[in-house]
Amino acid sequence: MQSFAVLLRRMNAEFNRIVQEFAQAHGLHLTDVQALIAVLDAEHDEEGGPMTPGRLRSRMNLTSGAVTACLDRLEKAGHVRRVRAADDRRVVHIHYAPSGREAAREFFGPLARGTEAACAPFDPAELHVVVRFLQAMNHQLGLVGR
Repeated sequence: MQSFAVLLRRMNAEFNRIVQEFAQAHGLHLTDVQALIAVLDAEHDEEGGPMTPGRLRSRMNLTSGAVTACLDRLEKAGHVRRVRAADDRRVVHIHYAPSGREAAREFFGPLARGTEAACAPFDPAELHVVVRFLQAMNHQLGLVGR
């Protein structure tokens, strides 16, 4: 179990290093990149659909002012765009801007290729077990400190 914990920490540290490098390369704060990840993942989380400032505030445990400042920086840098919902103009959806997607695709391309290479030797059943583990682990991490 100890080696398992060490490997998870090492993987987390490597992800953090890569994210920090992306933030520095694009003049962003680490919180900005975490917000970008939340926007990107929003359609795959339990609530589904586009991210909103309120969901982002809740997910990242930030104040409304901090979320506004973060979104202002991301929008100014061309990574996101804010769009009012057609059915309720009071609701603002946050979308990953095409230029932001391209910047992320270019920077994280080697990581995507590395992930594919790491997955290649495993059959679908083995990868399914890994996915189940990661889902359970993320659930448990979400409970910590709440």
